[in-house]
Parts: sequence; C-alpha cells; structure tokens
Amino acid sequence: MKKLAFSITINASPQKVWDIIVGQDTYGQWTAPFAEGSSVETDWKKGSKALFLDGKGSGMVSEIVESIPGEFLSIHHLGEVRNGVEDPTAYQGNEWGDALENYTLKSLDGKTVWQVSLDMPDDFVAYMEETWPLAQAKVKELAEQN
Repeated sequence: MKKLAFSITINASPQKVWDIIVGQDTYGQWTAPFAEGSSVETDWKKGSKALFLDGKGSGMVSEIVESIPGEFLSIHHLGEVRNGVEDPTAYQGNEWGDALENYTLKSLDGKTVWQVSLDMPDDFVAYMEETWPLAQAKVKELAEQN
C-alpha cells in the first residue's frame, strides 16, 4: 500500500469547490477520467454509506468517515459492487480494507488549495498518478467558470 498525495490551487472559494466535488450534477463530470459515466449514491454525511459506481454496474461500497462541508471529507473503501451486487465486506483482510481517501480544502489568498491523500495498492499507483491530476483539473475548470 502506498500513500499518494495530489494538490491543486483553484480560484474559487472552498465552499464552491466542495459543491463541485459532491454535487449531483458535477460529480460525474470531474470523475469521468476514472470512469466515464461514473456516479455516486450518498448524502455525504458522516457515517453514511456511499456507492461509487462506474456506469456499468460495478464500483465500490464505502463509508463517509468524516464530512465537514467546505473543509474535509474522508472516505473508507469497504468493498465492491459487481454487476449491481454489493459486497460491503470484499476488502476485509486485503490492502483495500485499510484504504482511506481524504480531501482537504484550505482557503489561501482568496483561492482554495484542494489536497487529496489516499492509500493505494501498488497495482493502482501508476493509474492514479495519471488520472487524479486530470480529475482535479476538471474540478478547477468547473469551479472557475463564472
């Protein structure tokens, strides 16, 4: 398991960036680099279940560990969705079972620094290093429009 970190400065408020990240209409846009047609089913509240789906019936079953709007989001990936069937215990006992994905938003000189840190099994490191900057660039684009 490797700890990855990504950061981008966005010319928008932390709340606006947050709204793009968790927005029903914008989530699929910024996550398209990971999986075209991706979606999420959650209320983004602490303790809530989250289904991160790829548009083809597969994805991840997760829990929102912490959610402070405009500031911090922590997601624990618990299991998988395969062919529309949830297995919330699929990651127990393997590397994914301890994986956290954390988003930190900090205001700096009227802009927002969005930091992402995540635990990643070695097999996915190269993919994430290529894809996360694309996803963050899309959030920047969306947040800086008008």
